[in-house]
Amino acid sequence: MSRFLPLTIHFVGGGTMVVASIVDAKKALGGRWKSKDVPSFARAARLVDDAVAGICRPAIAFAAFKKAAAEQGLLEPAGPSTALSILDQLWSGDGKGRPK
Repeated sequence: MSRFLPLTIHFVGGGTMVVASIVDAKKALGGRWKSKDVPSFARAARLVDDAVAGICRPAIAFAAFKKAAAEQGLLEPAGPSTALSILDQLWSGDGKGRPK
């Protein structure tokens, strides 16, 4: 099981990739982005490399990667989890937690 919730990245030119680990993030950084010259991309690339080398916490590097992808509009919008959808259905009954 992955350490992070999977992100779907839509690269420039149409390719997609699911990113759920630092290794995946490193691979995705090599894909086609809108701009690899923006500060958020450079920061994400540096932190992902540092995480691979063991000198940065993976969670920090993954968050930087996610931020860079979001800023460039490459992230697929994530819907609610299956568990959250089930809870929403259960609570959408009569307002007192009783199903319809």
